[in-house]
Amino acid sequence: MTKFILVLALQIFLLTAVVSIQDGGDFARTMNRKQLNLHEKEKLTHLLFYWHDSVQGRNPTAVRIKQPVSNSTMFGSMTMMDDPLTTDVYRNSTVVGQAQGFYAGAAQGEISYLVVMNFAFKTGEYNGSTIAILGRDPVLSSKVREMPIIGGSGIFRLARGYVEARTKLSNPKVGVAIVEYNCYVLHY
Repeated sequence: MTKFILVLALQIFLLTAVVSIQDGGDFARTMNRKQLNLHEKEKLTHLLFYWHDSVQGRNPTAVRIKQPVSNSTMFGSMTMMDDPLTTDVYRNSTVVGQAQGFYAGAAQGEISYLVVMNFAFKTGEYNGSTIAILGRDPVLSSKVREMPIIGGSGIFRLARGYVEARTKLSNPKVGVAIVEYNCYVLHY
């Protein structure tokens, strides 16, 4: 009987070891897509809105927290933002969300920013969902700038894709910029 219990215990141990190896051990496992509400096919969603950045005035939406080393390229500057996203180029059009994050002067030979931001949506079916952007924005050297979507939450969980940014208005003297964003988002 003792021999039988030893053999049975050894078999259970080996079976457990094989299962642990297959599912990544103690820290990783394969998930059932249906448990996370992930469908087999991804959706492609196109979003179009306008980003309104204001660094001056009575109610700025962005605040420079680090001054640039060079004013000609803005290298070394860092600006935190909580900018409204609207349905039209006009500031008083419907607000659909906020762009929250920062942009930092990241080039010495041109004006180009490192952009780290979340588009946090506040209306309709996207309310509470976000899209995360992380990329390079050479604002003056390219009419259309492309930055990657690196993730999201809510409806945009596991998002990937890209955004195209087109400056519609830029007035450094007044401290205002309006940028059109076309977002192409793959999500489940």
